[in-house]
Amino acid sequence: MNLLEKEALIREKAEEFEHASPETLIRWAVETFPNITFACSFGAEDVVLVDMLQKISPKTDIFYLDTDFHFKETYETRDKLAAYYNLEFVRVSPLITPEEQAGQHGPELWKIDANACCNIRKVEPLTRILGQYEAWITGIRRDQAPTRANAKKVEYDTKFGLVKFNPIASWTSDDVWNYIRSNNIIYNALHDNHYPSIGCEYCTRQVMPGEDPRAGRWAGQEKTECGLHK
Repeated sequence: MNLLEKEALIREKAEEFEHASPETLIRWAVETFPNITFACSFGAEDVVLVDMLQKISPKTDIFYLDTDFHFKETYETRDKLAAYYNLEFVRVSPLITPEEQAGQHGPELWKIDANACCNIRKVEPLTRILGQYEAWITGIRRDQAPTRANAKKVEYDTKFGLVKFNPIASWTSDDVWNYIRSNNIIYNALHDNHYPSIGCEYCTRQVMPGEDPRAGRWAGQEKTECGLHK
């Protein structure tokens, strides 16, 4: 399938699947693009999709970006999910260690230049792993941030050059948690302690009642995205 054919198919399917269930879209995605992967950050949205994928296509690759700066609760969630579903997450690491990064850019780069830190520890590793696939699945939702408000359930990712599926783009936070509770899904314990959106430990803080759910990400900076979906 060439690019023009893919783009035509994407436009058609984006409209067709707008009101379909996430499971219906996932099933079509893995059947149409066997060389597909799911990017998991072990947040609430992503554990929902892990569960759906295990029920629909358990052999589909699921990877995570190990920035080396995750909360211990995030790694614990990874291990619990791996044990429960008997699966192995594909670990994708930056090209340099935290110590090498400190030597090259100084300590606490995330405070000096958060974009540079994200590029090293997230964007470059993501670009590298996505180069092995023709499509990917994400857990982004439209109401998470203004930058995601126009996300389609099926779209062409021009940044990384492959088809992108956002099965729960139209879901609300309540939809996510209703699924988690109804299906007794393992989730990150930080969600119970005022962390609705969880990134690296150094760049994520608690969100107090009344604050925007993503206010805890890169607090005090203009930055709102790590560069993976923008």
